[in-house]
This record gives sequence, structure tokens and C-alpha cells, in this order.
Amino acid sequence: MMKFRFRRQGNDPQRERIKQELFAFNKTVEHGFPNQPSALAYDPQLQLMAIGTKSGAIKVYGAPGVEFTGLHKDTAAVTQIHFLSGQGRILSLLDDNSLHLWEIGGKEGHSYLEEVRSFSLPGRPGIESTRFVFKTGFELFFWGLYCIDEGISIISPDLQYKCGKSLGPVEALQEHPQQAEKILIGYSRGLVVLWDLNTRHVDNLFLGKQQLESLVWERSGNTFVSSHSDGGYLVWTVNSSTPCTHQPTTSTIPYGPFPCKAVNKILWRTTETGCVNAAQRTVGGMPRASYGDRHCLTILQDSTHVTLDFTSRVIDFFTVHCIDQEKEYDDPTSLVVLLEEELVVIDLATPGWPTIPSPYLAPLHSSAITCSYHISNVPSKLWERIITAGQSQSANQTHGVGDWPICGGRSVAPESKQKELLLTGHEDGTVRFWDASGVSLQPLYKLSTANIFQTDCDHNDSLTQAGEEEWPPFRKVGCFDPYSDDPRLGIQKICLCKYSGKLVVAGTAGQVIVMYLSDEKSDHMIDVATVDLLQDREGFTWKGHDRLPPKTGSVVFAPGFQPVVLVQCIPPAAVTAVTLHAEWNLIAFGTSHGFGLFDYHRRAPVLARCTLHPNDSLAMEGPLSRVKSLKKSLRQSFRRIRKSRVSGKKRAVQEANAQLAEQDAEMAPVQRRIEARSADDSLSGVVRCLCFADTFLRDGTHHGPTMWAGTNSGSVYAYALEVPSQEKFSEQSVEAVLGKEIQLMHRAPVVSIAVLDGRGNPLPEPYEVSRDLAKAPDMQGSHSVLIASEEQFKVFMLPKVSAKTKFKLTAHEGCRVRKVALVTFTSVSSEEYCENGLVCLTNLGDIHVFSVPALRPQVRYDCIRKEDISGIASCVFTKTGQGFYLISPSEYERFSLSARVITEPLCQVDVDRLHDLTVLRYSKLSHCLHLQFEHNEVFSCVIKICSSKYLQARMKLPSSVSSPFLESPNSSADLTLDTTGELTVEDVKDFLVYVLHLDTLYVSCGRAVYEGAVNDS
Repeated sequence: MMKFRFRRQGNDPQRERIKQELFAFNKTVEHGFPNQPSALAYDPQLQLMAIGTKSGAIKVYGAPGVEFTGLHKDTAAVTQIHFLSGQGRILSLLDDNSLHLWEIGGKEGHSYLEEVRSFSLPGRPGIESTRFVFKTGFELFFWGLYCIDEGISIISPDLQYKCGKSLGPVEALQEHPQQAEKILIGYSRGLVVLWDLNTRHVDNLFLGKQQLESLVWERSGNTFVSSHSDGGYLVWTVNSSTPCTHQPTTSTIPYGPFPCKAVNKILWRTTETGCVNAAQRTVGGMPRASYGDRHCLTILQDSTHVTLDFTSRVIDFFTVHCIDQEKEYDDPTSLVVLLEEELVVIDLATPGWPTIPSPYLAPLHSSAITCSYHISNVPSKLWERIITAGQSQSANQTHGVGDWPICGGRSVAPESKQKELLLTGHEDGTVRFWDASGVSLQPLYKLSTANIFQTDCDHNDSLTQAGEEEWPPFRKVGCFDPYSDDPRLGIQKICLCKYSGKLVVAGTAGQVIVMYLSDEKSDHMIDVATVDLLQDREGFTWKGHDRLPPKTGSVVFAPGFQPVVLVQCIPPAAVTAVTLHAEWNLIAFGTSHGFGLFDYHRRAPVLARCTLHPNDSLAMEGPLSRVKSLKKSLRQSFRRIRKSRVSGKKRAVQEANAQLAEQDAEMAPVQRRIEARSADDSLSGVVRCLCFADTFLRDGTHHGPTMWAGTNSGSVYAYALEVPSQEKFSEQSVEAVLGKEIQLMHRAPVVSIAVLDGRGNPLPEPYEVSRDLAKAPDMQGSHSVLIASEEQFKVFMLPKVSAKTKFKLTAHEGCRVRKVALVTFTSVSSEEYCENGLVCLTNLGDIHVFSVPALRPQVRYDCIRKEDISGIASCVFTKTGQGFYLISPSEYERFSLSARVITEPLCQVDVDRLHDLTVLRYSKLSHCLHLQFEHNEVFSCVIKICSSKYLQARMKLPSSVSSPFLESPNSSADLTLDTTGELTVEDVKDFLVYVLHLDTLYVSCGRAVYEGAVNDS
């Protein structure tokens, strides 16, 4: 027989144009809470908030839909962020001693964030910075930083001042709220200096004894507050007639007299009724012995005292308050607290200080995410009912609460034409519903399955009640709770029918719960049924966890999804696959032992099939068991070695024949050799996928309901179902008969099964045809079934199950299939033109799109790093060409494969940024920075830097001048920087003369460099 080989034709230009209109890969937005936040900043004029992370990312947030993301070139932790208020500029400091300037620019009607300048500060990388100053040790420097064109030069005095005792590092720098030329400088040993930039001398000295942690001005500038390491804070009065103040006005230790942790940061805000104090306590800030492990923040106002108790570490916080200088009071409206795992906003304008729910930055990982499920084009009726159920859950928490305070900018993105839901299953047995229609992933509703079972889930309530009667007055705040009461509660699979409101939730202990959406509160018993998937097979003993015991008697359920029936699999292994057909009142579920079919209308099992191989003893151990047979592992290893030796000679002959075949067929695609998998591999009976379809299985003339199941060993089971009509559901039972059984050649695990109609289109969902929501499928032509395994895609004709076409992905690309979905791609040029495509994600993290049913490769994109195993495992596709995957335990990365359907942040922020030749002075840079932009290309930056290598001023006061320091019973005994000895007026003068000398040298050198820069320009 003669064989003819034809060369493949080149790419069709028309087809390439169509593909460009259909496909385009974009990573659009990150949903959730930033992973490992490290810095926080707020612009009160633009009402924008910025968060820096340890991975070097900067995220800016405003009103819902207003988001910007910037990423530093080097992966270094962001230690500090500061806004240049009202300008849309951000300064970031990294732990590699680099300083970066970011700007919010505008282009084509929307804003974007870009890095415009960067500068490396001297010193060793990794040393902790202080108050947006570079901290090399313990000394006060004035650095002049000039940027001329693209060059950056730095001026520093080369002087050293050696003395016997150190003042300690500069812990805090605060600008005077009314006089921008004055800066408050706080040293670690307790000395606080009020420095005048214009006259270049010290106006006031404030002598404190305890180690200083932070400073904050009162609004008028007449007083300031200092927090210290002993858990207390001091109030100082600024008086020009008293250049040296020995004693503060007041000294307060809220949780004394016992030793307490340090107060790392304190805010002082004034209201008409009194001052509002917010003090962060590192490691809880409580008394060391009793509450040293708490993460707390205390709010004080007159007699009101609240201690906010968080479940994760406090990173930073700020208040949203009045910034109008003409106003007399701050009048704070909210307190924004950035925690390590979530963002909490407290409403200070509402009595009781309740929590304001966040429209974004919700902690997706409040309990670890175990699975996800996406629903496109949600009907408006179901959408409204879910929102109503969610509002009833938070009615008591959100009643009378103020609006979200961070509302800068505006979103210019077009509203989504359809509603989208993202459902996430969690380790604690909850299912959370998220609005995934736009840029902000907003929480809608929370469903808990723990109340169905007898567990110890209510212990948190008893702890909260007990805490209300003790001191300090703790209040549990936040929703991050990483601990699960019972690991068996974890959600493994979710399936929702958007037309009937039926929901199926499957868990780790073999529990399958069928729920329906109710608008009313209910009090009823839960029907329980069991399905034995082993079917009394001998030789198998379950070694894993027990079943979850359901509650007996009547249970009260709030409006929302309420359980109809609980199905428990035997053995209670984790559910690996689940599907629902609400029109037939059937659910199918599978575990590592087999699969079952259940009629939830009659509360009766229909089918149970065991898929275990005789050697599948590992399947009997369960996911929570650590028992494994070493003897069996060794036996399997020796079998593989023996098999490889025997087949070595045969493989050599086969390779030689393959080389000859390749020489004869140059244009044939190269394929890798795929070996068949062993039938006795562990967990070969795991059910990977299930689906229902109305198709031809028995013959080519009569179609009917069918159920398909695919396993880890490459087996496919197809059952013909006898489903009674709607009127006879209660009278007749559903029957299932095995129609077909397919065994794939290489025994590769079956990832997905889908039935296609006569035109090659996927079958519509239940109720879509009966409610005229979709076109009826083609029942005239022959149907086909698309089976996707880890190695290849194959289309079989029905009902004969004859192979029609296939694509060997592993042989061609050298990768394995991990996720598969059928997607409809709509053209950018015409909404009427669309194509169905098979989208697959491989173990290498790349995405392939194939035509259906021809299985021709269309496009390929690199999406996820191949090392990111959790990201690949968490990926979920939408039916419109988008996808989600976890880039961290708390963040979803959203991407789009469609050129038409793209969800990305398009927003606009109006900034008042001048670009003329006048000298612009931005005097309201709190903490540390005095920045000037000159001649458009030249800017000078005065940065205060502290290092004991050069400045060690010894300050002792004689007894005739000094007065006793305030004694504190909570002095930290382990402090190495504690003050000893006395200070003299001469030492203070030496210190001030040295600072003046440095400043004079800085000014002279800076002026020379500046004049040269101006002359050059």
C-alpha cells in the first residue's frame, strides 16, 4: 500500500484575523487582600490609600473600582510609603535602601500608576528604616538630594563627632501642624527636640526618661504626645518661654501598674466632646504576663475605653478626619487599621464604634480556600434573593454605620452587562458568595454548613461573652479565623443551578448536602441518607476519619440556602466530584471508592458503583491518615525497575525504527512516546468528573437522560437513566442501566467529559431550553462525547462510541492536562459571531485553546508559573473566556482569554500637580520629608538620617538645672538603651553646635551644587 504525505499549507490570513478578534490574553486585576502587607499610607486630599507588600508591590485604592498596582523592579520589601498630599505622587522606601517616586498619570481618559524616579541610598541593605528616613544607626544628618536631568547626586557632610554617650536613634519625626518650618525630632532615649528649619536652631527641648516609640502633634500645635516602651504615653506642652521642659503635663499608663508592652504608635485627634486616642500595642500591648500574645489596638475618648482584639498582627493605622486648617477640631470619622491578614475600618462617628463593611480587600482566606466555582450570567431574580439573604445576615452589624471613607477617584469602566458569582469553599465548612461582575470582589452572602453537624463551633461565642466582663475591655474585631474546629467540615466541591436555586455542597468527610434558596426563616429536621460505595466488597477496611454526626431534632435556619437532604458516603472519604441536574431532581457524587446517583426528591439512592482496583489499599486510608504500607511501596518500586530492564532491548529496537520513520516523514509532527500506566497504581479508582446529558446512548433514534463518570484509571462509565415525568416524580423512581464502558488506552486520568449536539455545540444547562433561555440542541444529527484525559482530547461518536478525532497533548507538547472548560468566545468586531473552544490549563502553567469539535489548536499563552502548584490547582474558568487562580492564600489573579470580555480597572483620579518653573513647597509631608521641585528637572529633598557611628552626644544636666524625671513602675528591665547618669548644659550646647555645623555645611554644599545645576540647565 502506498502512503501519501501532503505538506501543510501556511497560515490562512483570514483565519488569523478572526483569531485576533476572538482571543487575547490579559492579566487584568487582582482580587482579595494583598499578601504580606508591610506599609500603609493615606492621602487625605485625594482620599486614596496605598498598601506596600513584602514582595515589592504597591497597591493604591480609592472608591470601589478605583485601583492601581505598581511593582518595583527588584523584589524587596516595602518598608514605608508616603503620599505627597494632593499631588498623586507616592514615595516608597524598600529594605534594599532604595527610594522610589511614583506618579498617578493620565492617558486616554483613565489614570495609571507608574514609577518615574528611583534612588539608592548609601548604607548596608536590609537595615530597618525609620520614619521614612534611612537609618544606619544613631545620628542626625541633613542630606541634600538633587536630581538633575537623569543624574542623581548626593551631598553629605564628612564629619564625625565622638563622645561618650549616645542619644539613641531618631525614632520619630513630626512636622508642626501649623508651622511647617518646625520639626519635632524624637530620640530613642527619650529626648525630644523642636527644630526650626529657617533659623536652624533648637526652639525647645523635652526630656523624657523612657525609651521613645512615636510622636504625634495635637491639632493646634501647642501640645504633643509621646508613646513609650513601658506601655504609657506622655502629654507635653510646647511653650516658647520654656526652652527646656523636664516634666510632661500628664503621664498615663492605661494598663498599669503591671509591666506592659510598648506603645509603638499613637494618634491624638480632637473632637468637641474630647480627644480621641488610638494607640497600637505591639504584641497586644497588654500586661506582659496575662495578654502579651494579643494583637490589640486601644481607643480612648474621655471615659470610653475599647480594646480592639485582632486575630493577626497590626501593621499600621490612620484616621480619616478633617484637614481644614480653619476648623478647630479634627473630628475623626473613621479609623483604618491594616492588619497582617485583613483591613478593618472602625466608624468613630457612630456610637459604639462599629465596624464598616469593606466593599473590597475582603480577606478571601478568612478560612483557607479549598475550592471555587464560578457562575456566569446569573439571573436577576436569583441575584436579588442572594443579596437579600446576605443583607439579613449583616443587618445588625451595618445598621446606622457610616459610608466607606476611602472614596477617592472614580471608576470609568463600563458596567458589566451580566452578573457573575464566584463561590469559594473553605476549610471551616463555609461557602462564600462573591460579586465577581466588576473589579471589586464584593462579599454578598456567607453560608455555613457547620450548624448541620454536632461540632464545637460555638466556643468562640462563649469566649466573647466571657471577655466582656473582664479588664481590659476586649472586643473581637475582624473576620480572619484560620483555625477550623473540625477538618472534616472542609468544602471540596460546589455545584449551583442558577435557574432553580438548588445548591450542592460536598465535603471532606463524604457529606453531600442538597440545599434550596428560601426567603424565609425555617425550623425543620434534616433528612439523612447513606450510600455505601463499597457495596460490601470484601478485603477493604477504612482507616480514615469517621463520619460527621448530624444534628438530631429540629434545626433553625436563617433566610438563604437551607438544607433539604444530607447524603453521607460510606466510607466517609473526601468527595472528589459532584454534579446536579435540578430538572431531573438528581445529584451525582464520587469519591476515591466509587460514585453514586441520588434522587433528592424521593430521598432515595438510585445507583452506587465501586471503582476500586483490588490493589487500591491506599484509597482506604483517607486524606487525614498518615498510614502507608512501606512493603507495598518497595514492591511497586522493584516491579518498575524489573520492567524497565526487560523492556530495555525492545525500547532500543523501537527507537531505531522510529528514527527510520522520522527520516521518511520530515513534515510529520514530532510526538513523544507515552507509556501506559499500571492498572494497580494507587488511587486508580478516584472519580475525577461527572456529568448529566440528554443524548443518544442506546441507539441512534431515541435519546434520553444519561450520566457519565470518569476515573483516575482512564475508565469512563455511561449510564442510561429512566427519569419519570414531572407529574410522576413522587410515584415512580429513577432507574439507571449501564450503557457503555470505555477504557482509554494509556489509562490516563479522565479530567472532563462533555456531550456535544449534532452541530458540535455543548448541550444547554437544565431549564435553559424549557424556559426559552437558550436554543434547543440539535437532536437530528449524531451526537458526540468529548473526553479529556491528562494526556489527550478525544471525540467519540454516539451511540457507537467510535473515535472521530483526537489531539495528543502530552505527545506533542510534553505536558499534562490539569483543568478543562468549554468556553464561548465572542468576536470584538461583531457580537453575533462566536465560536466554542476547549480551554485547558497544563501542569506547566500554560493555557491552550482548541476548536470544538475539530480539536485544532488555536492559541497558546503562558499564564501561571509551573512551580506554582497551588495556583494551577486552584484555577477556574468562566464560560465567557475569563479565569481566576490563587496567587497567594488571600489573592485571586483574574485573567482574560477573550478579546471582547475583559474586566479591568479603568478609573480616573484628578490631581493638582503644577509643572511650571516656580519653586513648589509641599509642607504637609508628615513624619519626615521636606520636598521641593525646582526648574522642572531639579528637586531637592531633605532627609533626616540617624546614626550613632558619627553622633554620640553626651548630655548631662546639673542638679541645679534639672528636675527629677517621671518615675514609671513599668520600666523595661531588658532595655539596653536606657538613660544612665546626668546631662549637662554644656553637652546640650555641644550637640546643638554640632548640628548647626552640619547644617551650615549642608547649606553651603547644597547651594554650590544647586547653582551648578541651574547653570548647566
